[in-house]
Amino acid sequence: MIHPHRNPVRRSRICAAALAALAGVLFAPRAARAADESIPQLQAAAEKGLVAQQIELAAAYFIGDGVPQDVSMAAHWYEKAALSGDPEAENEIAFFYQTGMGVPLDPERAFHWYQLSSAAGYVKAKVNLGVMYFWGIGVKKNEELAVQFFHEACEKGDGTAAGYLGDMSWFGIGMKQDKTAAERWYAIGVKLHDPVAAYDLASLFSIEPGHPHDLSRAAGLLRRSATDGYVPAMHSLGLILVNHPELAKSAEEARALLQTASQAGSWRSTVVLGVLARDGRGVPADSEAAFYDFQLAVLQGGEAARSLLANDVKILSARVGADGAAALATKAGQWFKEHPAPLAFVSRSGDSSKRFPALARAPVDAEVHAGRLIPPPPA
Repeated sequence: MIHPHRNPVRRSRICAAALAALAGVLFAPRAARAADESIPQLQAAAEKGLVAQQIELAAAYFIGDGVPQDVSMAAHWYEKAALSGDPEAENEIAFFYQTGMGVPLDPERAFHWYQLSSAAGYVKAKVNLGVMYFWGIGVKKNEELAVQFFHEACEKGDGTAAGYLGDMSWFGIGMKQDKTAAERWYAIGVKLHDPVAAYDLASLFSIEPGHPHDLSRAAGLLRRSATDGYVPAMHSLGLILVNHPELAKSAEEARALLQTASQAGSWRSTVVLGVLARDGRGVPADSEAAFYDFQLAVLQGGEAARSLLANDVKILSARVGADGAAALATKAGQWFKEHPAPLAFVSRSGDSSKRFPALARAPVDAEVHAGRLIPPPPA
């Protein structure tokens, strides 16, 4: 059995500031703007103050659709739309200021824009105000107010807010600790389509000490989360299916999940792929493939991965020979150079939003308590 790593359950909550959904295919370039969609006309309309065109132009700059990719220009036009009172644009530019994307990092200004968006009734801005109060970003920390905003957003149907209430109940932050209530909040989050809540609830049913385990139920929850692009869920489900293939929908499901998570920067998924190749589990034994995966995992995971894999790397290096090891290490290094940023969310299907597009979201930054949005490569 490959043993699961104890992920920090319920600490994976992110600031869901910008998007209602992620779309597209992992790392696929966005299709170029059609020739009849005139950027000069869009620019002229935006400069006249037409809000819809300002937002569309901002999105075009963010992803490099018909114009050079320029996050600063995206921020400029989102802020123009926000100044005209568009609640979604207010929420978006707040996120840019919170994370320093295309503008100077300015938590106070971010808080201001979230306030305006929330006051206009934009539910995601209420979640983000809760996050700001929860951590004390741009405002004095106030856990009770965080709970209030999360409650308001949850009542309006936001699953991320329910997940935060689950976190706060679990740890007794801003309210009395109540793990039973936390589980109920996670279940509400799942019903409201929050992938992190699905992951958290699955963690209770799979690895949480003292909680009854139900791996079949956990696998179902993780599938929902993984389908929505949550990378930790891909890894966890892949690992469960490796150890319990009877729960898999196909013989390829576990490996496909682990490969996607590995490509998104999950070093632990890369390690599992290496173990499968090393031991010939589900694939022919392949020392070269195992050595490559372990080399890549070390680059992705740093000292933690290096320490874990040191003995395997030494043994496999001898098997593949000095020249083979050098070539495989170079190959891993080149891949890592082209994919250096780990991702928390990746896009799985569909088409990007025309107003607020993104391909993926990076893991939470401990300083700003939000994950940066990752635009798709320009066409």
